[in-house]
This record gives sequence, structure tokens and C-alpha cells, in this order.
Amino acid sequence: MANKEILMVVDVVSNEKEIDRGILFEAIESALEMATKKLYQGDIAVRVEIDRSSGDYESFRRWEVVEANPEFEGGLENPDAQILLEDAQSKDPEAVIGGFIEEPIQSADFGRIGAQAAKQVIVQKVREAERGKVYDLYKDKVGELVTGVIKRIERGNVFVDLEGTADAIIPREEMIPREPVRTGDRIRGYLKEVQETTRGPQLTVSRSASELLIALFKLEVPEVGDGLIEILGAARDPGSRAKIAVRTRDQRLDPVGACVGMRGSRVQAVSNELAGERVDIILWDENEAQFVINAMSPAEVVAIVVDEDKHSMDVSVKDDSLSQAIGRGGQNVRLASELTGWKLNVMSETQADEQNSSEAEAYAQQLMVDLDVDEDVALILVQEGYTTIEDINFAALEDLAEIEEFDEEIAEELLQRAKDAYLIKAIASEEVLEEHEPAKDLLEMDGMDRELAYQLASKEVVTMNDLAELATDELLEMIEMDEERATALIMKAREPWFAE
Repeated sequence: MANKEILMVVDVVSNEKEIDRGILFEAIESALEMATKKLYQGDIAVRVEIDRSSGDYESFRRWEVVEANPEFEGGLENPDAQILLEDAQSKDPEAVIGGFIEEPIQSADFGRIGAQAAKQVIVQKVREAERGKVYDLYKDKVGELVTGVIKRIERGNVFVDLEGTADAIIPREEMIPREPVRTGDRIRGYLKEVQETTRGPQLTVSRSASELLIALFKLEVPEVGDGLIEILGAARDPGSRAKIAVRTRDQRLDPVGACVGMRGSRVQAVSNELAGERVDIILWDENEAQFVINAMSPAEVVAIVVDEDKHSMDVSVKDDSLSQAIGRGGQNVRLASELTGWKLNVMSETQADEQNSSEAEAYAQQLMVDLDVDEDVALILVQEGYTTIEDINFAALEDLAEIEEFDEEIAEELLQRAKDAYLIKAIASEEVLEEHEPAKDLLEMDGMDRELAYQLASKEVVTMNDLAELATDELLEMIEMDEERATALIMKAREPWFAE
């Protein structure tokens, strides 16, 4: 039968909601299927097919073709919607298991079906389609700036209307602390996450993420947006202070000056967007020590000592600049550490001198014992960078002879004494290890090597069970190694526990 009313409903809703007409036809077909089923007794299966151009529709009763199930009388769980293969093939020779056979039946009148049921199905389909549109619109925008209007604020969580296209939430922990916001304010943020949930897509926006700072500079500084200037990292104390690291491959361009802008206009625009957050623009340097020196700005670094093994640096500044270098509540050094990725130990010039003197004295005392030399010779060696017998043992004769206070004869004598002391120390260490024999299970454990097993045995960790009973920090106190490896070894040693 022709039904122009169906076409009118589809056209109106499709135009108002910008929903695909096919989705709306499917919604009306679902509503008609429910209405048609009510005309018949039993739990029958119905399919309705609407002609997309004329609005005509037909209804079909359908049966699923199944194998006989002995658990049910007659072999069918639902005789109203299922049919055995042999019965189906008597009506349609091409019927197969898992397929369907159909018969035309009387259709429900669209004008007389339960209007509320039809409306509910259409509304549900429209809502699902709108949710799908929102997800598709924003799923590829994660990592970009979004702007909206604050709809409401609940328990510190800010709900935002993204210019009529979607709703988003800025969780309390993603807000800038103590930032004054009110309903109706326009607000900008960094789209952090888009999740599909049963209630629709959940858009999470951040005002405290370091990525927001980078995105704002890309917006305010054309050279960054064009790729002439790179932002290699950012660290923030949201609403208070931040640092960004910049560089350029074009030597004619000053990356720091470009980000600051004329009379500070560009950095001020970013600062204003972030509730007055002060931003330090740091020149990136491939020399990591120099990068740390730059990152400690505005404090002036006097000296820096790098410890590659611990991935840390001792940074000394002038005595009257110590508080500035550390910053309020340790803010400056914390941000510099986060930006550079190095653990930074900041001290005054006086403290650094005292520490260096103390360390030099300790090294000299040990060299006096190991090499049987007087204090003057030991201090000279330490001042030249030779702090252990290992350093001297592997040094070149000509390097030692070049020290102003030494000649070649003295250098040869020191080198020989260092070799003798190093050998004695190695033999003693081997004897200590041999006195403590590790158990076979510890020696053969995956991830274990012979030297480490003997070292552990010397610390009274003889079996796998002994190792399993240790905590990671206890193992690290005994043996110097990577924390990840220590954890892996302990977990491997505990595997028999879990197996039991």
C-alpha cells in the first residue's frame, strides 16, 4: 500500500536532525514489525520492508531454518519462529540451516500502529545516530584544542557545550587550580580522550595538561604552526608556572624571541589563556648539561656535575641565587627536572665546594691506603680526575706523566702500584665469592648469571627461595643493578610459589 505519511516523517526528521534517511527507514520498519507481531498470536518473527521511494511497505512472517533439537518437543525451541530443514525445503528447495523462509502476511496500518511505540523506536534510532555522529566527529580530534561554553559546574567538574556539536567534561583534576569559572563563560581546553559508553560518547577535556600549553603556542606563534620552530617538551605547575623547550633548524631565527613575541605579546596571550600562568621559554640544546643549565633559568648556574649511572646532575649556583634556583616550594627545580628528564640536585656554590672537598678528601684517603702514597700525591691524583685505583690502572702512562707535579718515573711507579693493588683486590673479591657457593636452582634460574649468583650468595641469598623472600629495594641495597631487572628476578624466583 502507498503511504506518503512515512516519507513525510522521514524527510522532516532527516532534515531537522541531519540523520541519514536509511537509519530512519530502519527505525520505522522496526516499529511496524512490533505492531505487526501484535496482530498475531505467539512469539512470531516478522520482517517489514519499506520502498524507499514510494513509501509502500510489505510484511513477511519468517522462520529460521534449524536442525532438530531433541531437548524440545517436536525438535523446536520456538515453533512460532523456527522450522526444521525438511519442512522448510518442502516450501523452498534452496533453504539451508541458518537461513530463513518467509511468507507474506497482513501488515499493520502505519496510521493505526501504537504511535508511542513508533515514536520511541524512532527517537532511539535518532539518538543512536546522533551519538555516532558525535563520536565520528571527535574521535580524530583527540590532541587538538576545543572551545565551548560552560553549561554547569558540579563538585568542581565543569560541563561544557562544544559549540552545539557535543557535550564534554573537564574533570576537577584536569582544571587549573583556583581558576575562576562561571556558567556561561567560554573556555578552551585540550581534548584528552573520547570514549564510547552506553550513554553515548564521553569527551574528556583538560586545562592542566602540558599538551594544552604546546597547542596554545602552536596557535599563537605562526613559526611553530608552520614547523619552523619545534617545541620539544613542556612542564607545568598549572596556573602558576611552566617551562617549554624550543629549538629551530634555521639559524637566522631566534626561537625564544619568536615565542615571546613583540613586547611579550605572544607569551602573554598564552599566559592569559591559562589564568596568568607564567611561562619560561627555554632554548633546547643537544648537550644535556647545557640544556639543564638553560632550564634552570632564571637562576645562573656556576657549575654542574653529571652522573650518567644515576641519571642525575649536581647543579651549583651562586649563594645569593639558591632560593631563586630552587623556587617557591621547589617549583623551579621540579619543572626543570621534569622538562629535561634528569634528577637535579641544586646547591649553593659554598655547599658544592664543601661537598667537593669532602669527596676529594675521601677519595684521597682511599688512594693513600691503596697506593701507599702521601696525602699530597693522593690529592694531586684526585684533582686530575683519578679517584680510584681502577682509574689509574686503566690510565695511559703518558697521561700520568703529563701531570705537572709528576715525571715519567713517578708515573710508572704509580701505574705499577695501581696494577698491583687492582690485582690484589680482584683476587680477594674472587676468594670471597668462592667462599659462598650459590645453590643449583639459583645458578640455573632464568635471567641469572654466574657472577650475580655468587654475589648474592656472598650476601647470604643462596637459593631461589631466599631471593623470592626479598623486596626489590632490599635487593637493590645488596647489589647495584637496574630496578626493572631486580623486580623481574624476584618475580621469577617466586614462580614456584604460585605454581604450588
